[in-house]
Amino acid sequence: MVRQPIPVIIVAGFLGSGKTSLLNHLLRNPQGARIGVVVNDFGKINIDALSVAGQVDSTVSLGNGCLCCAVDASGLDDLLARLARPSSDIDVIVIESSGLADPRGMVRLLLNSTNPRLGYGGLVEVVDAAEFESTRQRHPELDQHLRFADLVLLNKTDRVDDADRLLELVRELSDGKPVLPTTHGRLDPALLFDPESVRQRRETVRQLSFDDLLADSHDDCDEHLHTAYESVEFAADRPVDPRALMRFLDSRPAGIYRMKGQVHFGVPGHEQKFTLHTVGDFLRFHRSRWARDEPRRTQLVVIGSGLDGDRVREDLHACLGGPDESDEHSMLDVLKFTRS
Repeated sequence: MVRQPIPVIIVAGFLGSGKTSLLNHLLRNPQGARIGVVVNDFGKINIDALSVAGQVDSTVSLGNGCLCCAVDASGLDDLLARLARPSSDIDVIVIESSGLADPRGMVRLLLNSTNPRLGYGGLVEVVDAAEFESTRQRHPELDQHLRFADLVLLNKTDRVDDADRLLELVRELSDGKPVLPTTHGRLDPALLFDPESVRQRRETVRQLSFDDLLADSHDDCDEHLHTAYESVEFAADRPVDPRALMRFLDSRPAGIYRMKGQVHFGVPGHEQKFTLHTVGDFLRFHRSRWARDEPRRTQLVVIGSGLDGDRVREDLHACLGGPDESDEHSMLDVLKFTRS
């Protein structure tokens, strides 16, 4: 079986927003995944790297089988290529952007990459709720970062009295992007990557330095983390009209962060299975053969925050029925985003 591309997730945010807390939470709760963490220091030894890995070096092996690397901007592309090699056995890569960096450069690097083993996993912007107004004054570009992100985490909501008002303001500024309130950078890892797609759960030898580093943390796994976001499931046995689905993807409802699943178009010459993967505005189909006894049907999961589940299902149901038989180019837009 051909392995899906390794998702590369970029974690951005201004200094002190909670990016490292988020990384440490993911490393403590990897859901069986082997995570590659890249600390983008732009050539400087950074306290963030120290708090994540316990030291700054080229590559550090962590006690749960994950890797942590410190790299400047010029070495990022080469490091990602090395982490993506089969011998690295990495399931997901998380890049912590420098607190003063514009993350769009790294997004462009990933989207322009020709490495078939790498896939865009989304840009997550971490925002300090307690310092939100002062951060906007110092860095007016924050509003632009919110609109550019695929997912916004409003962190440290436990430190403000008007969390609900602030949440609505950030949602307004983010222009329909999903916004999740968090404390201590904690969120369900399943929001960022698919634990079920990890090839196997790994048993690793404890590494004293890293385990000791995290031993006194209060950031334990919270069984209620999943309540911060919603998922909507959709399944249908009828073929999907490719043009209608692309219209839905072009104007998807607010709050959607990810979509995943399989689509059955049933268009002559394109009867294969099309696996759909979206993160924010990023869109990709992968084409493959159906298993011999596998039913030809569409099965999708939509993940986000503040979703109108009924509207999502209604809009997807409106895509059913197959294309107009006289439309010879109905699959053209789908194929533009398809890899075999």
